[in-house]
Amino acid sequence: MRRVVHQSVHDRMSTTDQNLPPLTIEVEHLVRTYGGIAAVADVSFAVRRGEIVGLLGPNGAGKSTTLRILTGFLPATSGIVRICGIPVATRTDEAKRHIGYMPENNPLPEDMRVNEYLYYRGRLKEISRDKLRMRLDAVLELCDLKRIRHRIIGKLSKGMRQRVGIAEAILGEPDVIIMDEPTIGLDPHQILIVRDLIGSLRGRMSVIISSHILPEIEATCDRVMIINGGRIVVQGTPAELRHEVLGHTHYEVQLAGDIATLPAVLAQVESTLILESTSGPDASGFHYAILTTARDQELGEPLLQALTARSFRVRSLNRAQPTLEDVFLAATRRSWDVVDSPGAKELPASPGSGPQPAARL
Repeated sequence: MRRVVHQSVHDRMSTTDQNLPPLTIEVEHLVRTYGGIAAVADVSFAVRRGEIVGLLGPNGAGKSTTLRILTGFLPATSGIVRICGIPVATRTDEAKRHIGYMPENNPLPEDMRVNEYLYYRGRLKEISRDKLRMRLDAVLELCDLKRIRHRIIGKLSKGMRQRVGIAEAILGEPDVIIMDEPTIGLDPHQILIVRDLIGSLRGRMSVIISSHILPEIEATCDRVMIINGGRIVVQGTPAELRHEVLGHTHYEVQLAGDIATLPAVLAQVESTLILESTSGPDASGFHYAILTTARDQELGEPLLQALTARSFRVRSLNRAQPTLEDVFLAATRRSWDVVDSPGAKELPASPGSGPQPAARL
């Protein structure tokens, strides 16, 4: 049933996509300061139509500030932001019509039912009554909310409330979806539902996701941007980031034989392939070795052939794939203890925004 709904939404949108600009988000030299302190410092990037982009960074890096500027909820100190070619600073209301936004702490009315709230939000988005009925059925199906559509929002679990927020963000079929920590409070089953939901938007809506759940970002996003100290320090596909940030590939091998001859064997396979460390032998006479190379190409097969040709007995050979977490830590070079230290300076709040947590941007 969900697949049919996805196709019907795609059919309705495909007739209009041809007239829309290829870049849905354009950010040029974006700066936001608080009392002389730069929360966002000269950030520039672009997002193509239909692209899913992850925005990563430690607390205080500038993620939420950047997203608030994109949505028009916070003015920039300087720089240019365009949504579908529309400058956010001077045509804020027009730009907002192209955005679906789910903030980190999504405010929902406690006393409204799910379908009442979504209908109310749909009318605020100027969706006609006839179309709104179809859209409500579609988003309730996509977000797995049909069975609770008549329940009071205040009595829902946090996971269900998160899905209501996502349903509201995509309700108007906007060109840009911005989600700040959309999977907070979700169980593994619900996370998979959200992942499938976001994946269903690929190719039609541009999506920016800010999250601390790095495996979800890696599984969901086409491209990742890592921000630290208010600046984008690296961006690209997860594979590109591994190569650019870490710059090497690891192989783990358990083998028995003359370890002293191993460096010469490795040099025959690839000139950059070196023996980084060894341990053992164990009771069976096997050593555990870590090999490093600057090449990203797969060397497992030629390496195995070279080792067996030199009378090494190989018990296991594994290419160690760095995780996005490894890339994140290497790119930011910043510990959580420093970021979350009690002495972190509290930044002044924007007018009307209420109290802000220390160093949480």
